[in-house]
Amino acid sequence: MTPLLQIQGLVKAYHDRAVLAGVDLDVNEHEVVVLIGASGSGKSTLLRCVDLLEDIDDGRILLNGRDISDPRINAEVARQAVGMVFQSFNLFPHMTALGNVALAPRVVHGNSRRDAELRARELLARVGLESHANSYPDKLSGGQQQRVAIARALAYEPKLLLLDEITSALDPELVGEVLTLVGELAASGATIVMATHEMAFARDVADRVCFLDGGQIVESGSAAAVLDSPREERTKQFLKRFTSGR
Repeated sequence: MTPLLQIQGLVKAYHDRAVLAGVDLDVNEHEVVVLIGASGSGKSTLLRCVDLLEDIDDGRILLNGRDISDPRINAEVARQAVGMVFQSFNLFPHMTALGNVALAPRVVHGNSRRDAELRARELLARVGLESHANSYPDKLSGGQQQRVAIARALAYEPKLLLLDEITSALDPELVGEVLTLVGELAASGATIVMATHEMAFARDVADRVCFLDGGQIVESGSAAAVLDSPREERTKQFLKRFTSGR
């Protein structure tokens, strides 16, 4: 079976400094792949390249066998198959939760306002925020705003969901509600690539964990293998910060 996502020899540099130095990664449909690594290891850049928010310097990115990194491709069309959620919520402050989620179906997909809002209400109900449909972002908690952002990403009906440190801007007590939602999406069969420092969550939900260091995937395997019995010294050093003091 052809992987849903194929990343082949991906290279990305800024000012002659390689942030990604030849990354290879396959992601199968319905698989949850968690990226771990220190800040600056390339996790966020990798996700941004897959979402075509960054031009790549070498390599290929294939989605459903199609080379979406080909410069001749319409990036806006290709991006419709990918939903991305960022560290910051990036909600439009002048729009309600309903308006934020309904915007893409109306503007990008050309749905009628009625159909877009019906779909948006379904998604807000899915993330547990149906009663907050008419609330503006400044009236929502950080966890609620991030759940709206996830609902907005799902409005595209994406084949692939990219999550970039989506709990890093949240107060600790709000992290759980967002991770619970991601766990539910994973259980429902969503294909997810997620960068996170939440190791307990990775252990519970990930089909595969990839440790990045210096712009490369240094170690990859099941959550139990990588998190509990890492082979590489760099992986062991990174994970020490999460196990010390236990």
